[in-house]
Amino acid sequence: MKIRLSGRIKLAADYLVYLAVRLVVCVIQAISVETCAALARRTAALVNDVIQKRGDVVDENLRLAFPKMSADERRELSRRMWEHLLLMVIEVAHAPRKIHDTNWQEHIHIPDIAPTMRRMFTDRPHVTVSGHFGNFELAGFAFGLFGFEMFSVARPLDNPFLDRWVREFRAANFVRILPKNGSAGEISDMLARQGTLSILADQHAGPKGCWVDFFGRPASTHKAIALFSLANDAPLVVGSLRRVGAPLHFELAVEAVADPRSLRPEQEGVAGLTQWYTHCLERIIRRDPDQYWWVHRRWKDTRPRKAKAAA
Repeated sequence: MKIRLSGRIKLAADYLVYLAVRLVVCVIQAISVETCAALARRTAALVNDVIQKRGDVVDENLRLAFPKMSADERRELSRRMWEHLLLMVIEVAHAPRKIHDTNWQEHIHIPDIAPTMRRMFTDRPHVTVSGHFGNFELAGFAFGLFGFEMFSVARPLDNPFLDRWVREFRAANFVRILPKNGSAGEISDMLARQGTLSILADQHAGPKGCWVDFFGRPASTHKAIALFSLANDAPLVVGSLRRVGAPLHFELAVEAVADPRSLRPEQEGVAGLTQWYTHCLERIIRRDPDQYWWVHRRWKDTRPRKAKAAA
């Protein structure tokens, strides 16, 4: 009886949170993007300087990534990061109403658009890799405007109402979410049908991950990305959707491509390919570090000393 009652209370709490989030999104949509941006700037200062949300984690990550950066520079970068994260939410709320297949060129710039489109239209599967950089949530939305269906992998949200809502938003924009655990077979089948798999590849993968260099430090990275590319003859495309100038203005760019049919020596094997795309992500982040999520604990080396020495 207690378990059943507890479950009902949690479900009711989840629904109230869902309603609150939907209300906040409605308010954001009712306000102009310019006003929202001004509010984001003020809120970012409050979150960073007063509340200091995850302040220790962000500062530690910035010290590890940019050892020559001063404390004042790290504090300013942290404030800009929070402003970016708030702008992301605003852009996600406004994009479906503001950006359409008839006006996308006013909002999205694609350098070298011809080769990018030709690559996507080939009769081969693709694995696209990015990180928690720029407005990664709208990257699938952008490709959906061009008629491309993408498959992504994500852990379901703990709140079932929010999880269903987010999935419906992504599905409406041609992004199908596959579960993080137990979907390897479904991914392989999709790639065999020349589909496109899109993955965020910058989170800690645990002690059994592939250890590569990221900002000069060992970082555990998931092996599956390189395996999917190599096993399915799928070009590995590293790209990003970064904000340029005002909100809702982006650059959708391909940083680099590794084709399993013509890999360079340093790209060969799971370790080589994983290190290659991790370095590509690092280059992207270094150009606009304020558009990266520094809130994750990316460097957690919990390996035994012998394993660290052998790496």
